[in-house]
Amino acid sequence: MMKTSFADKVVLITGGASGIGKIMGRKALERGASKLIIWDINAEGMHETLNELSQYKDNVLTVQVDVSSVESIQQAARFTSEVAGIPDVLINNAGIVVGKYFHEHTPQDIDRTMRINTDAVMHVTSAFLPAMMDIENGAICNIASSAGLVSNPRMSVYAASKWAVVGWSDSLRLEMEQLKKNIGVTTIMPFYIKTGMFDGVKSKLIPIMEPEFAAEKIIRAIERGKKMYALPMPFWFIRLAQGILPLSVYDWMMRSVFGIYDTMNEFKGRG
Repeated sequence: MMKTSFADKVVLITGGASGIGKIMGRKALERGASKLIIWDINAEGMHETLNELSQYKDNVLTVQVDVSSVESIQQAARFTSEVAGIPDVLINNAGIVVGKYFHEHTPQDIDRTMRINTDAVMHVTSAFLPAMMDIENGAICNIASSAGLVSNPRMSVYAASKWAVVGWSDSLRLEMEQLKKNIGVTTIMPFYIKTGMFDGVKSKLIPIMEPEFAAEKIIRAIERGKKMYALPMPFWFIRLAQGILPLSVYDWMMRSVFGIYDTMNEFKGRG
C-alpha cells in the first residue's frame, strides 16, 4: 500500500472551484501542499475560490479548462506543466449528471455526460501520466460514484459513465503495480453528497453526505493509499450482495430496504 503525504506536493484538482473539489483543495493546502492547481470551466467560481483561499494566494494556480474538449485539456496540461510542474497528486473530480430516464436523454446529453465523466478522466490522466512514470512518483485519485457499482433508474447514462471510470481506474492501478511504478491509484465511489449536483435526491436509509465529511474521507483515502474506497457503504458489501443474491432478491433489497431505486424520483440538480 503506497501512502501519500500532501506536504510540499503539487496537487491538481479538476472541478476544483466548487463542491467537494473546492473543499479538497483547501484540505490539501492545510496539509502543506506547495501548490494547488484548480482546473475548472467556471472562471467566476475560480475567482471566488481564490478569494476564499486568500491566505494561500501564492500557492494557488487557477486554469480555465473545458474538460469535455481534448484540445482544451492538452493546452491546459502544457501550460500547467510549464508554470507549476508535473502534479504529484492528481484528483479527477469534475463531473455532471443528467437525471432522466434513458429515453428522455438527447444525443447531446449522452455525449456530454460521457465526455466529461469518463473520457476527460482518461485524457487528463494521459496528459500527465508519462511524466509521472518517468520520475516514478505520484498519486492519482479518480472520483467515480456508488452509481459505478449499483444500477439506478434515472441514472442510466451517469451510471454507465461511472462504471467505466471504476473499471478503467482499477485497471490503471494494476498496470502501475505490474510495471513496478511508484504511482498510487485510488478509485472513490461515494454515495450522494450535498453539493447541489444532486438537489432533490431523497434517501430512505443511507444518509446523504455532508461535503466536508466526504472531502475529508477522500483526502484520507489518498493519504493512506487505499485502492478502492466506497462511502458510506463499503464496496465489498455491494459486490458481495450482487454476487451471492438472486437478482430478484438483490433488486428487492436495493428497492425496498435501502430505497436506492427511488432516490432520483424528485431529482432537480443544479438547474
